[in-house]
Amino acid sequence: MFADRTNWDLRPNALSVALAAYRASGKPLLDLTASNPTECGFVYDSEAILAALANPVAMRYDPDPRGLLSARESVSRYYAERGDHVPPDGIVLTTSTSEAYSFVFKLLCNAGDDVLAPQPSYPLFDFLADLQDARLARYPLIYDHGWQIDFHAVTQAITPRTRAVIVVNPNNPTGNFCKPQEMAQLNEICAARGMAIIADEVFLDYSLSDERPQSFAANSKALTFTMSGISKISGLPQMKAAWLVTSGPEALRAEALARLEVIADTYLSMSAPIQHALPFMLQTRHAFQPQLVGRVRRNLAELDRQLAAYKNLPSEKSSDRGVWRRLQCEGGWYAVLQLPANQSSDELAMRLLEERGVYLHPGHFYEFAGERFVVVSLITSRDGFSRGLSRLMLL
Repeated sequence: MFADRTNWDLRPNALSVALAAYRASGKPLLDLTASNPTECGFVYDSEAILAALANPVAMRYDPDPRGLLSARESVSRYYAERGDHVPPDGIVLTTSTSEAYSFVFKLLCNAGDDVLAPQPSYPLFDFLADLQDARLARYPLIYDHGWQIDFHAVTQAITPRTRAVIVVNPNNPTGNFCKPQEMAQLNEICAARGMAIIADEVFLDYSLSDERPQSFAANSKALTFTMSGISKISGLPQMKAAWLVTSGPEALRAEALARLEVIADTYLSMSAPIQHALPFMLQTRHAFQPQLVGRVRRNLAELDRQLAAYKNLPSEKSSDRGVWRRLQCEGGWYAVLQLPANQSSDELAMRLLEERGVYLHPGHFYEFAGERFVVVSLITSRDGFSRGLSRLMLL
């Protein structure tokens, strides 16, 4: 009765079952996986945000497939403040980056075509590809004094049916930005093979250094689709406002935009109140981002402090547990820990939940190779993060 594309294994994994049971018990939980900024204690100007949604102009229905010009102009100004020229006519508004992905997959892929995605990364891509009857193939990120794209693996993974390469900038959860030389290689590979670049830049503003990372939004060498939105930029995931920027060689860009306009016109999914409020909601990032970046940096410093303290424990207390290591991250909201050689991330996550009331993600949630990685969120409340780490280190 149901379509093959939705034939997923919907059974919960053992850790999810254990988490549900733990929550049902009513016992306090220290959650080191927090991803919803609206539940992490950040301060919002709620009155002003809600007032922006009450614009009387929104009572008039004036649909534009690409989105209201005033809203697209605000996105263009966002990029201009970063130093990138992104004209409003190259922007298509969407309700989420997931919808932006679906538009691009519809545009590029026939049933069974390939899209390359990084590994490790977040697991949403499989579902997005399945729903468009596309096939997802992986290329690895390798760790050697920092994360980097394995370009040999990228070229080996390309088939005659490969339509695009996804790059997450910075990647989630590894936190590595795409470097200029990597951008140049991606452009060369894709332009030579008639493939597109799909750049997910929802975490672009969250760099841990003072250097501003480069965006794909103004990329001109290969056909490029860059997506972002206020879910991360302004910490407003509930407002459902995102966008898709099309750039590249002019002839390809124009053809892609003409087709995207038909796709967007078929859905017209973003509401008028959100579109009219988007310029204001983008401006709220100036108050929100310093709070979040400060939280991330403090939690990262606390993580490093506890790792150093753990390392310096007397040998008779630490030798049976081995050495933990935090992998380098350059941006985003997460940190990756490599476990001692004698530990499994699945077993550790289960024991930590059941014995210490702390929840974290084992690496396989993000398709890490091997069993020795766990991921923690750096936007967790400062006190909860510190207490959760203490319980983790002493498990």
